[in-house]
This record gives sequence, C-alpha cells and structure tokens, in this order.
Amino acid sequence: MSDFENKVALITGTTGIALATARRLAQAGAAIIACGIDRAANSAMKAELESFEPGARVLDIDVSVADQVRDAVAAGVERFGGLDIIVNSAAVHPYGTATTTDWETWNRAMTVNVGSIYLTAHFGIPEMIKRGGGAIVNVASVQGFACQQNVAAYATTKGAIHTLTRSLALDYAASGIRVNSVSPGSIRTPILEKAARGENGSDADVEEAYRRFGAAHPLGRIGEPEEVAELIAFLCSSKAGFCTGADYKIDGGLTAGIGVK
Repeated sequence: MSDFENKVALITGTTGIALATARRLAQAGAAIIACGIDRAANSAMKAELESFEPGARVLDIDVSVADQVRDAVAAGVERFGGLDIIVNSAAVHPYGTATTTDWETWNRAMTVNVGSIYLTAHFGIPEMIKRGGGAIVNVASVQGFACQQNVAAYATTKGAIHTLTRSLALDYAASGIRVNSVSPGSIRTPILEKAARGENGSDADVEEAYRRFGAAHPLGRIGEPEEVAELIAFLCSSKAGFCTGADYKIDGGLTAGIGVK
C-alpha cells in the first residue's frame, strides 16, 4: 500500500508547486482538497485530477480569509472523512522596498503567505488530531535565508514561515503531527515566469531569463515544480517519520555558494 492511500491532503494554491504536489499525491492515492483564488487555474487542476481515485475537490477561495479556510477544511472532511496532510504553497510575490511598498501590499503578502498557514493549522490541526496525527509542509524560500534587493515584504514572509514551522512542530509533536518547510531556489512557476516577463517584456525572452536565473545556481539550471513535489511527498510520508521542525533547501546549491568569491 502507498503511504498516501486512504490519506486526505489539503493543499493551498493551484499552480506551480501546488499543482505538481497535488498531482504527485493524487497519483499515489491521496484524496485532494485544493484551495485557490485563480478560478482558471482551479478549473485546470480539477480537470487534471478528476480521473484519480478517491478524488479531488478544488475550491475557489481566498486562503487569507478565515471563514473561507474554515469552510474549506469542513468541506474536505465532509467529503473525504478527515484530514492527514496539509501543504501550504499559496503565495504572492510583491516587489518593493520598505519605502516603495504600500501598507495594503505589505499586509496582503503577510496574510496570504503567512496568515494562510496559521489558518490551515488553526482549522486543520484539530481534524488531524482526530486521525492520530499527520504531516504539514510549508513552502518557504531561499529568500528567507539570503534575500535579494527589492523584495522586502516577500522575503520577510518567507523568514516568518521558517519560524512558524518550528513553532508548530514543537507545539504539536506530542499529537503526532510533524511540521517541516521546504525552501526552493528558482523554480519554473508562474511567479518566476512573471519575474522573467517583467525583466524582458516578451514571450521570446522568458527562456533566456530562465537560463540566466539558472546560471546563478551551481547546478546551472532552474528547478522544476515536480522536483519540489517529490521532496514534499517524502516529508509527508512515513519515510520522514523522524523529521520535524526543519527546513529543507531545494535550491540547486544556490545558498551553499553565497558569499564565495
């Protein structure tokens, strides 16, 4: 039997790493509850996952709104009978410094990137405890360790995710819930594509931007969402049964070489 048969996974986000993770867990037999604000992406995920058993429910919600997250957890529990796994991947990526980022943008980054993790824990952990435990994986970033310029809000949220991960791990270890984070480098996602288009302004130059981004990583390329999904699946599985309160970098060696001339 797969580690994920008879398991129910709540995933925030419906593109990029979230989509790849939903696909990976569904292929291994997990029921999926996915939450996102992008209705087109939600529809695409639903169409892709509907052929897998025991099924998927993709909900159009804003994961920074408490009542909507509460209802998503309840809907998933009603449909599939419980909750075993939470993967927090939803994020926004504003650019700006402390002086160029307005208060609304700052708050939106905090409530989506960090607040949604609090909300899925707040409403989801009681359901996981009923099942005897489970696993939570939060998608952070290498920006939480060593950030670039002009990403004050985004980098701050990713550092906060590292801290919240450790706090949750300590608070719920006795309940059999393991909590870890992953910190990707540059990954082929809509967020990275937006960065590439912002720099170059044309579809023809996106792959060239990816090659340039990849050159900053010792492995010489950007990562793929499926590679991150494999790490997340491992951390959600029984094979990672002694792993909690930790962050796992998946960055092609990027942070290993920072500061090396």
